[in-house]
Amino acid sequence: MTDSFEADVVVIGAGVIGLACGRALARAGREVIVLEAEDQIAMHTSSRNSEVIHAGLYYATGSLKARHCVNGRRMLYSFLDAHGVAVKRCGKLVVAIGEGEAGELGAILARAQANGVEDLRLLDGAKALAMEPALNPEVAAAIHSPVSGIFDSHAYFLALQGELEDAGGSIAFNTPVLSGAVETGPIRLKIGGDNPATIHARTVVNAAGHYAPHIAATIEGPHTAGLPETHFVKGSYFGISGRTPFSRLIYPLPNTATLGLHLTIDLGGRGKVGPDAEWLPEGASPPFDYRVDPARAAVFHAEVSRYWPGLTVDRLTPDYAGVRPKIVPRGAPSGDFRIEGAETHGSPGLVNLLGIESPGLTSSLSIADHVAELAG
Repeated sequence: MTDSFEADVVVIGAGVIGLACGRALARAGREVIVLEAEDQIAMHTSSRNSEVIHAGLYYATGSLKARHCVNGRRMLYSFLDAHGVAVKRCGKLVVAIGEGEAGELGAILARAQANGVEDLRLLDGAKALAMEPALNPEVAAAIHSPVSGIFDSHAYFLALQGELEDAGGSIAFNTPVLSGAVETGPIRLKIGGDNPATIHARTVVNAAGHYAPHIAATIEGPHTAGLPETHFVKGSYFGISGRTPFSRLIYPLPNTATLGLHLTIDLGGRGKVGPDAEWLPEGASPPFDYRVDPARAAVFHAEVSRYWPGLTVDRLTPDYAGVRPKIVPRGAPSGDFRIEGAETHGSPGLVNLLGIESPGLTSSLSIADHVAELAG
């Protein structure tokens, strides 16, 4: 016979968003249990990214991405400092090669300023090269964002978990959500794993990342009428052998799928470039193949050498990959986060977080506060 029990708040997913939401709700006095299908925290999107703290330059003014990236970045720096998590405010340059690209920087700068990003400067090519002499001499202009940075994301996840548990919350690993229903009163969830059970929860936060749209669809209720189709984009990274001659993050102009093949330097001084954007076939679903194809090095070299001509292809080695869950199709402008409670989708007690890709890591604490408000 399957066990049945009641819960106040169930958060589905122990990635960075689920951990942050669970922490915020537990600190607000709610009794929280986080259900995680894997045997560890942050096994998917959360741990497969650039570990960059984004300033908030690119996102449409008024969008959830713009709001939560800017607010979340400020909150994140305070959190990291307070918890002793390694962080470096190294800043970044968004570089334009030639006068044609330089004309595009004005729109990015205006949008970033409208979003509330602090301390931005538009530089001519000479000033950009003075800051980073290894750049292509054909760099005509750049935006300098001093508030961008890098940090130890895994230490951050552990700090979130610690505060969640200190506030009385808990995580149940190896506990997948199989189905559910929004009913009169609590939401019913059927969970699997070694101890199958039925949970009746007052509030359910669906922060399942790659699986979030699928989970939302398996929970019966009015919200299922408006769920988006999910598209997956694989992003690979290549490591750079030897010394990388930059002290800041270097970004080319963004495209519709990514922020371009940017160069980052981790806290240990090791350089890497990526991610690219490989749209997976329609119907693709987890688990994903995270192997990096060595043959992609030639494409990486061609793109990165536009702003760093001193890079040679033999210095690029396959590193790691991640997969971004998108709720817009290939070729469409980058979509916004979808963070929806009952007033949006009509299912009382349920909060769905869909399409949480970059800048989700930077935005996590701000998103969590938003979810805590929606949860009441």
